[in-house]
Amino acid sequence: MRIVFILLIAAHGFTHLFGFLKAFEIAEFNTINQPISKASGLFWLLTFLLFAITIIMVLIRSEYFWVCGLLALIISQILIFMYWSDAKFGTIVNLIILLVILVAYSDYSFKNTIEKERKALFKNSKNTNQKIILKDDISDLPEIVQKWLIHSGVIGKPKTTNLCLTQELQLKLKPEQTKWNKGTAEQYFTIQPPAFNWNINTKMNSILGVTGRDKFVDGKGEIVIKLLSIIAVADEKNNEKIDQAALQRYLAEIVWFPSASLSPYIEWESLDSNAAKATMQYKGTKGSGVFYFDENGQFKKFVAFRYKEANDVKPKKWTVTATKTEERNGIKIPVECEVSWHLDTKQWTWLKLKIKYIEYNTEQIPVTNSVHKK
Repeated sequence: MRIVFILLIAAHGFTHLFGFLKAFEIAEFNTINQPISKASGLFWLLTFLLFAITIIMVLIRSEYFWVCGLLALIISQILIFMYWSDAKFGTIVNLIILLVILVAYSDYSFKNTIEKERKALFKNSKNTNQKIILKDDISDLPEIVQKWLIHSGVIGKPKTTNLCLTQELQLKLKPEQTKWNKGTAEQYFTIQPPAFNWNINTKMNSILGVTGRDKFVDGKGEIVIKLLSIIAVADEKNNEKIDQAALQRYLAEIVWFPSASLSPYIEWESLDSNAAKATMQYKGTKGSGVFYFDENGQFKKFVAFRYKEANDVKPKKWTVTATKTEERNGIKIPVECEVSWHLDTKQWTWLKLKIKYIEYNTEQIPVTNSVHKK
């Protein structure tokens, strides 16, 4: 699609160059029968140059190509109106280019919104107290949770105050889907206060781009999913079920920053030698889930009853299963997981994820997408 777009702009741009050549009598351009003044010819040349710059920006994957493209589009359409009888069909091409520019601008705007949210997230985070965790600090926790923290390697290391990570994803957007969609995601967490901001990029039917953002801030959850960064296919907020679901997601994902298990808003209850229930409560939102470990304290899975959608009458069983554990930055964490919903008729494993990059206790939030480059 990108190549097709470049070829379309190139062909359209060259027609404007011919308008300049005709105005200065350098070459004949019989498509436009009306005479073209030299002043108009300069605008035909300017439009050609702007389209050429747009192509270069697309080739280098600049997210600002839409600015130059829109300017070229405006001048192009004015020229078409001036020479309507000869150039009116150029409007069709301009409309196609405009659609692409609208998608690009919407994507830029969405990313810019996410970046502002993340900066606010880190600004509100209390990250001055990176206390070293000692064995005495975990003595009141269930024995299996103590084993987990010791096994993960947090003893003798500072508490995590914030983190950022990137994920490589495989998704099935519907239970009946057979093929996996590929995607990428970025996620940012703070511990005091507990919050996260996660965004995803994937494709529907391997063609249509899908972007989304899931967040948990001030005890409230919010989900936004957009097709082509324009059409909202989901926009859920100001709903207690969404709030609880977001809180339970945060709770499940502390396996990537285990020291958060010591936070005052999480209470632990021993169930047996390999399982413990965690209940989290923050700013009026409450949720729980069960963590399962092996005999050495390595995390195996998290199970919760969670609302899948805002209109669900009852919560559904939701499972996060670790399929691979590795040490990252001195901490053993699950780097590959599978996430499943247990529906009435079947288990729907809808997500497989891999942690590609993770950084703890960052002093400054990275620029959006920059962590992919590390």
